[in-house]
Amino acid sequence: MARYKLTLAYDGSNFAGSQKQANARTVQGELEKALQQIGWTGASVLMAGRTDTGVHASGQVAAFDFSEWNQNSEKLIKAINAKLPSDIAIKKLQIAKAEFHPRFDAVSRTYHYRLFYNPIRDPLREKIAWRVRAKFDAEALKECASLFLGKHDFSAYGSKTSPDGTTIRTITKCQWKKKPQGEWQFEVSADAFLYRMVRRMVHVQVSFAQGKCSLKDVRDALSNKKVILPSGLAPAHGLTLVEVEY
Repeated sequence: MARYKLTLAYDGSNFAGSQKQANARTVQGELEKALQQIGWTGASVLMAGRTDTGVHASGQVAAFDFSEWNQNSEKLIKAINAKLPSDIAIKKLQIAKAEFHPRFDAVSRTYHYRLFYNPIRDPLREKIAWRVRAKFDAEALKECASLFLGKHDFSAYGSKTSPDGTTIRTITKCQWKKKPQGEWQFEVSADAFLYRMVRRMVHVQVSFAQGKCSLKDVRDALSNKKVILPSGLAPAHGLTLVEVEY
């Protein structure tokens, strides 16, 4: 019996998230279907983390045990990809330690969020980036991002991932980068993330850059002070899980 670690990329547009659900199309569900077609008989694939409906990935990590494969890893990648739908692909596959767990062994996760300002619809770009309809101050985005660095209570920016979990997280990278065609990319790395945390952070930063809240409000919310921040989330389609580090 060998445990395989694989890196997945997927277009989240037509998935109800990554985690398997009984009556919905999910990344985990499609991966397990593909594995079953090549002889896998396991109960469940292990995933590094859960992505929401509509969220994309270029570096999601999964693991599964397989005793029936007697060829090399390259042929296993080809065999699984041949059975996967066109909106999922395995980028890399390797044999891992028997006790490897993609979620619990992870030390860092990195997400990117893409957005641009345009009052006019841009259907192709809007598939993978948020079109912000009201102008914002890009320099304000950069200033706001620095506040999130370090260890904070992010209860104002996300929900616990388990009933007995903590809302304390440590962010090691948090910055905005300018991209071609007026696009901005938010890059954030942390030991772990709360449910919908990145989308909430992006929404609040854009709200600040549009003058809807103050820098003090953003900072105070990280100190667990009672602050009323603009409600809402950045749309899921602008978010991509790009890397999980071990």
